[in-house]
Amino acid sequence: MKAAVISMGSISSKWIVKAMKKYFGQVDSINIRNLEVNIESKKYQILYGGEPLEDYDCIYCRGSFRYSDLLRSITHALCEKVYMPISGPAFTIGHDKLLTHLKLGDAKIPMPTTYLASSTDAAKKLLKKMSYPIIMKFPQGTHGKGVMFADSYDSASSMMDALAALNQPFLLQEYVETGGVDTRAIVVGNKVVAAMQRRAVQGEKRANIHAGGKGEPVELDAHTKKIAVEAAISVGMDIGAIDILDGPRGPMIIEVNLSPGLQGITKATKIDVAEHIAKFLYKKTKEFKEAGKSGEAESVMKELGVAKAEVEGKQLISSLDFRGNRILLPEIVTNITKFNEKDEYSIKAEKGKLEIEKFSTPEEQKKKK
Repeated sequence: MKAAVISMGSISSKWIVKAMKKYFGQVDSINIRNLEVNIESKKYQILYGGEPLEDYDCIYCRGSFRYSDLLRSITHALCEKVYMPISGPAFTIGHDKLLTHLKLGDAKIPMPTTYLASSTDAAKKLLKKMSYPIIMKFPQGTHGKGVMFADSYDSASSMMDALAALNQPFLLQEYVETGGVDTRAIVVGNKVVAAMQRRAVQGEKRANIHAGGKGEPVELDAHTKKIAVEAAISVGMDIGAIDILDGPRGPMIIEVNLSPGLQGITKATKIDVAEHIAKFLYKKTKEFKEAGKSGEAESVMKELGVAKAEVEGKQLISSLDFRGNRILLPEIVTNITKFNEKDEYSIKAEKGKLEIEKFSTPEEQKKKK
């Protein structure tokens, strides 16, 4: 099978590509900066370096919020033909904190109370009702950037005036005291494969590794793991990072990350997260391809107007799966013929034609008569 990782070429992406090469026959690293999408009526064309993108069985898209529209477009165009672990809408939802909180709210996943105001005046009225300290966030941003801490109404009001002058949208959020500690969980499929507790450096509220935070391994309880997996599902991603606060009301989700860095959590936990991701991608790609073949077979039978048991003797129209110089017949053919690897077969082959039948000894032929 053939796979690709679309990314900005980070160390984490290179680790994933290297791990995937253990499972896939070919793995390409594609620079997101050299991609473009042409959208026409009922048609999409994806170009890489000005040439049509090759066909793949699996594509894992990674990139910052600056590329969210491009990644969503690529995923939308290819998701029915290729296994992709992150849905198209997820690139919009996961890179926008407001949309993320709306999805988490829909899924009834615990999170800090978040406010959105229609204007600066309306926001200042909210500030008078809130308990301090509070958090102010830009809707977009990664690695803890765009997250501000206000310990009083005056402080929050001044920040708000500055943001309004810069025409910057923002969210208001309750502050959950955790002593500068949060948890990052890496979700792969329906499992948390690694988790670390991050502790902010002195004088810093953000525990992100990119902000100087220190990570150490942590084993999450079943409830917290369940919330992390549900958060990933609600956004639409099979692979990603979930950031969690353990507050007085229990674990709460504060952020999701569609293309998390792996260096910090790999170092802290000693878990080969890239290997987990690669193995999962291979498994899901196989399932995706098999489901596609099954769907093709069902479609053929439906067109023939017969049930599976009635297909024998009918002409089947299907593509063939080539593995190097070998031909793999569709599963439906195996089911009908009842061919067994222990038996011997008579094969007659010529250009454009192939006939296969079970080899029978003269004694067996006499018995049939």
